[in-house]
Amino acid sequence: MFALKIFHLIVAIAVIVGVLLQSGKSAGMSGVIDGGASQFFGKKNKGLDAKLSKFTTVAAIVFMLTSLIIAFI
Repeated sequence: MFALKIFHLIVAIAVIVGVLLQSGKSAGMSGVIDGGASQFFGKKNKGLDAKLSKFTTVAAIVFMLTSLIIAFI
């Protein structure tokens, strides 16, 4: 049980880090200044954003599952 709670804590930290590392849709003030030109010309590091998004999704699913397991134990 203790090991599951430690694993749950590690997954919670992974979810937080994953969410904080993702770039926003407009990327803050730079999205306002370029006026959507980044969508027209393409965005760099698209592969990294996709991998980070997938990592965050998997971490969130694992977090939900461990939350349910801890609640029912």
